[in-house]
Parts: sequence; C-alpha cells; structure tokens
Amino acid sequence: MPRPLHPTALITGGNRGIGYVIAQGLIAKGVAVTIGARTETEGRTAAEALNCRFAHIDLLNPDSYFDAYAKSGGWDILVNNAGILKDVSLLEKGSDFDESMEVMVAAPLDLIRLNAPHWRQTGWGRIVNLSSSLGAHERGLKGPGAYSIAKASLNAMTRVLVRDLPDGVKINACDPGWVATRMGGPTAPVSVQDGADTPIWLALLPDDGPTGGFFRQRQPAAW
Repeated sequence: MPRPLHPTALITGGNRGIGYVIAQGLIAKGVAVTIGARTETEGRTAAEALNCRFAHIDLLNPDSYFDAYAKSGGWDILVNNAGILKDVSLLEKGSDFDESMEVMVAAPLDLIRLNAPHWRQTGWGRIVNLSSSLGAHERGLKGPGAYSIAKASLNAMTRVLVRDLPDGVKINACDPGWVATRMGGPTAPVSVQDGADTPIWLALLPDDGPTGGFFRQRQPAAW
C-alpha cells in the first residue's frame, strides 16, 4: 500500500531533546504528529510550540498509553524515543533494571501491539526504535546500569518482530550517536539535528526500504 498523503505519528518523549527535533522534522514533511510526554505541562508547552497534538503518556503507566491509543484510533508511524539513563549498579538495591526494561522494552512492545490493528487496516506503517551504540554487543554493552541491557533487548525485539508485523509495516532501530541533549550532556559531540536525521529517514522509508535493521548515520550498523 502507498504511504498515506498525511501520515500520523506518535513520538514518545517528544517534548524535548531528540524527540522534539524528530517531531519538527516530520511535521516539516507533512506528518500529523502527536508527541507523548510524562509531564503534562511540559508536553503541552512543547506541542503548542510545535503546533502539533499532545498525549499525556507515562510509559510506566500502561493505562496512559492505552487511553492515548483509544483516543487516537492508531498511528501510521510510531517512534519509540523515550528513555532513561541512570548510573546505578545492577547489584544495588536501587537498580533501575525494572524501570529501564519497562520504559525501553515493555512499553514500546505494548504500543506496537496496540497499534497492530490500525496497520492491518491501512497496510502501511513504520516503527522506529531509538537505540544506542551502548546497546550493541559489537561495542561491548558499556552503558551504565540497565541501559545497555534495555537497548540490546530493544534491538533484539526489532529483529524478531519483522516476522510478526502486518504486511507493509517496517521496523528498524537506530543509534543517533552521543547527542547533546539533557541525557547526553552539553559536551556530547553530535548535535540534536544530526542525531534526529536517521530516525526521520527511517520513519518515512519507501516501500523498498530496509526492515529489521540497525542503523547509524543512515548506514547499517553492527548489532
């Protein structure tokens, strides 16, 4: 099926950082964007600045994204961008393992499951999972806390779901690089605009584009 003339998109964590710039880029290409954010005031402020829709989504609260889906009727493009990064040992009582796996693995899968009926009906869809080089086995899984485990799991899910998704739906993961955001810090070497380029490209892939891949600067990257 051809791409809708004005596809719809949900970007989780779209109120700031790379998610915000992905939203800007997709809006500029005619996509009707909804940004999801955990903090309602920040989300509404960002949506007003972007001139797009807002959905109050807390990925630790499934009811919030079930409600957002029910109100929307589904999205053509899903960008699983939201993430957390904490430097806490997995062996410590305060480990972020459960929270990281919920936000960066379980909730993205829930959103994909919720949206599957919409994709079956339309015959076209794109899923972009924001991953990291810190989730690549090839680069040693060197991230702090549970971050690398969660991103590696997101990568694995990206590969596996190819066989289950409806026809016409492509799913890919990408490493935007070490981006100068609140999470990445002001000294990170990659600008937010450069980091957003590959996710925007993947969100609008043509019908002959790749699926089930991991990309860095629009090029295949090692898992």
